[in-house]
Amino acid sequence: MKTTLSSKLEALLFVAGDDGLTMKQLQFLTEAEKVDILSSVEELTQRYKQPESGIMLKELAGVYQLVTKPEAAETIQKLVENPTSQALSQASLEVLAIVAYKQPLTRVEVEDLRGVKSEKPLHTLAAKGLIQEMGRAEGTGRAILYGTTNEFLNYFGLKDLSELPPLPEESEQNAEEETDLFMTKFQETFKQEAEA
Repeated sequence: MKTTLSSKLEALLFVAGDDGLTMKQLQFLTEAEKVDILSSVEELTQRYKQPESGIMLKELAGVYQLVTKPEAAETIQKLVENPTSQALSQASLEVLAIVAYKQPLTRVEVEDLRGVKSEKPLHTLAAKGLIQEMGRAEGTGRAILYGTTNEFLNYFGLKDLSELPPLPEESEQNAEEETDLFMTKFQETFKQEAEA
C-alpha cells in the first residue's frame, strides 16, 4: 500500500511535536513540491475540523504543528494536574534513582551508567515533574544537566537528598537491603498513585 503525502506529513508533524516543521523541512523530508504540500496541508486541516478529531494542524510563523483542539483543554488539564497517575516503568525508575544519587548529570552520563538509551525515561520524568534541568555542562554541545525536584522529595517523603539510603559503596552494612527498600518505596508509591 502506497503512503500518501498527507499521511507522510501527518507522521512527520506528529514526531516533530512542539518543534513543528517548516515548509522547507517538509519539502526536503517528503521530496514533494510546495504546491503539493500545501494541498495536503489543506486536506489534513479539513480532516481535523471533524468533531471526532481532537487535534488540528496549525501554522505559526512559518512552522507547521499538530496541536490539540481548544475544546480538549479541560481534559488535558486533568492530565497535566495529575501527571503521576500512571506508574513509572522500570527504565524510568532506574533513571530516577541514578539522577537522585549522581545529580547533576547529563543524559550521556545516565546512559553510560545504565548501558542503554535513556532519552524517553528522562522525558517522562521531566513531564511528571520529578526531574528538571539544573543547568548546562561545560564543553561541546553544552548538554543539559538533570537533577531532582521538590516534587521528587514530596513523593518519597524526603526532607532533602541527604535522607536517601546510602549506596552500597558508601555503606557495606545493610546497603543491599536499604537500596532494595528504596526501589520498593519507588514502586509502591507509584502503584498507589496509579490506583488512586
